[in-house]
Amino acid sequence: MEVYKKIITLFFCCTQIITAQSAFHNFGNIQIHNSGQIGFHTDLINDGTFNSNLGLAGFYSSVQLNVSGTSIAEFFDVEIDVANGLNLETSLGIYNQLDFITGKIFTPRNTIDVSLEFLQATYTGESDNEHIDGYSTIFGNTDFTFPIGHANKLRPLSISQPNTNTIFKSAYFFENPNMPSTFITGFDTNSFSPILSKVNDKEFWDLNGDQEVEVTLTWDSNSDISNLTNDINFLHVVGWNGTTARWESLGKNEISGDLENGFITSSPFIPDDYVVLTIASEPSENEITINTGFSPNGDGSNDVFEITELDLTQENSIEIYDRWGGLLYKKKNYDNSWGGISENSRTVEKGHLVPVGTYFFILKIIDKNTQEEKIYKGWVYINY
Repeated sequence: MEVYKKIITLFFCCTQIITAQSAFHNFGNIQIHNSGQIGFHTDLINDGTFNSNLGLAGFYSSVQLNVSGTSIAEFFDVEIDVANGLNLETSLGIYNQLDFITGKIFTPRNTIDVSLEFLQATYTGESDNEHIDGYSTIFGNTDFTFPIGHANKLRPLSISQPNTNTIFKSAYFFENPNMPSTFITGFDTNSFSPILSKVNDKEFWDLNGDQEVEVTLTWDSNSDISNLTNDINFLHVVGWNGTTARWESLGKNEISGDLENGFITSSPFIPDDYVVLTIASEPSENEITINTGFSPNGDGSNDVFEITELDLTQENSIEIYDRWGGLLYKKKNYDNSWGGISENSRTVEKGHLVPVGTYFFILKIIDKNTQEEKIYKGWVYINY
């Protein structure tokens, strides 16, 4: 009871309750100590200092509440029990634990500057009806799953542990990336690297961060994965490259689930190198007519990429790409001579052997008599 009295006294000394606006307005310096608790049944306007808190801050209401002001309020533990959601007009920080009881946390989708900030905090209670509808931020060097969604849809995004303390921000958009509501330009799902065949036009994520991480995306029945492929093993995480204006593969280190629900994890990449992320597919098995491999180790056996079915009397051209969609080699009238040497310094230094791995090729063959063009797509595995 003594602690409770001290907190109440401090509130009246440093704050003003505005009856007409139904708001708790802080102009001064407030701090919650030890096991102190405060419940907000009205809007919070913070124009003072309200951080380094312990104890619990709860937001409770049958109508929407707002958090605004010129300064960020930072709490230790937070409960959200607001039927119509807690709307953030300025960021809100949490040090230890966020508990979703009822309602969402809304942040503006047209800016990443306002978000729910996890200051090494964890959370519980997330669901389709309880999540962050907008941007969320994590500070630190830990793996983390953002409890983000859009409307009544929880669609988390996870990152692996970065090498150093850093800031990552993320939001989920259940929107067609060709016509996003809060981005200046669209992200053309018909523009993608050659190793891809179709890009999801139902949803996308925004992830910001300058450290390399693996990213895990999720899907559900509304993602319409069956429109991309009939086999989830052909899925890729993809990112929109603002420089090349196309979707590029970010790999597929792990895939689990089925066409209705599942997740996919990318290879390591730096999120800031891509504008937004989503899921795409590579050509399926029935589109691939040639599968082969070779080992350019100089032993005189199987040292070149040989397509035995190739009729050298016909015109042809071949392009070979790495898993990121970077062009490594191209040749008109291919003569079974490529020995794994890169001819493109953007991906692998020009004149050097490419690393062990799987590479994608596009072979075009033109019949000299009919001028009919046939296109073959496939994978070639290189080992040494």
